[in-house]
Amino acid sequence: MPNNLYNVAMKITRKKGPPEDIIHFDTEYNELNLTSKNVEDICEIFKTPLTGAYNWDYTIADNRIKKLYELGKELNWNGSIDLNWEYTHPKDEFFMQADEDLPHEALEAYKALSDEEKLEFNRHDLAELMSQFLHGEQGALLVASQLTSCAPTFNAKLYAASQTFDEARHVEVFNRYLQEKIGMHYPINKNLKALLDKILTDPRWDLKFIGMQIIIEGLALAAFQMLKQLSKDPLLTQLLHYVIRDEARHVTFGINYLEDFVKTLTDEEREERAEFAFEACVISRERLINTRAMQKYLKMSEDEAREFTLQTSANNTFRNFLFSRVIPNLSRIGLLTDNVRPKFDELGLLEFEHAPDDFECDWNELEKPLENFDEISA
Repeated sequence: MPNNLYNVAMKITRKKGPPEDIIHFDTEYNELNLTSKNVEDICEIFKTPLTGAYNWDYTIADNRIKKLYELGKELNWNGSIDLNWEYTHPKDEFFMQADEDLPHEALEAYKALSDEEKLEFNRHDLAELMSQFLHGEQGALLVASQLTSCAPTFNAKLYAASQTFDEARHVEVFNRYLQEKIGMHYPINKNLKALLDKILTDPRWDLKFIGMQIIIEGLALAAFQMLKQLSKDPLLTQLLHYVIRDEARHVTFGINYLEDFVKTLTDEEREERAEFAFEACVISRERLINTRAMQKYLKMSEDEAREFTLQTSANNTFRNFLFSRVIPNLSRIGLLTDNVRPKFDELGLLEFEHAPDDFECDWNELEKPLENFDEISA
């Protein structure tokens, strides 16, 4: 790192919302040649009436959550040295394989692009998607840190603390990949931002659990698995493979913890949480659509790009991954209530109700040692 950074004073600029412009980075250099003019933290303030909880019973119950906590310690990986950062994907090759089921009109627009423009579009499309991963993981980091404070039981505090470190590592590796290998950040999707804001600013600790461990982590698992299938970059595949293993533990933690707790709620409290879960699923299904790269390269309006995305096989894959995990998990913890079932049915999501939930996890799979770069396949 350049020596001039050691004498740079911290500068924090507060904004009323996230940036709206794409941020570009120079991928030709592993170290950014920063000066004091470049070092600036841009933050947006949010306030939450968070109610913390001490736990004075330090008994460690020998249960699934303890086992998941132990696994997290055993399988910790270092994003700086365990990923093969020496690999750089060739500039004349796509990062992701193309979706074969594009609408005819979009295919014509795509065919009109030059080979260079197609490569550029592929890079921007990946940058927009992975930027949402980055922003979502920062949200997960913030929520996990809140859960450490407000979870009422000792085991849950320990696991939430370990998850906080996992989320920090995910932010680190997604950010590094975007900066060094792609060269840009896209701003956060406004609907993802609204979902994170709702979870972060709600005072109810159990709603944070539901929003984070069931919805956000389920969303992350679906998106990461989808991109892993499409990835042609072995470094990206390795990165996603490691992150997916962490996220699988996080979802299992949420299911095991929430199943008993939801039973203690009143009918009114349960319905409030079921309605929140439904609203979050609607956002995840229909509004977390990235359109900026398509608008630019395929000359579409935002609405046209949204409709285009909803018709692609990649979106169908994402939808199946997401709701085959989220819906049975909601059912398991008791939030697929009679009042919200018709709403899910109207969206065509009840078909996933009887898919396997994440309570009975595959411990042999979770306990496997981390695979090396050359051992991982999409």
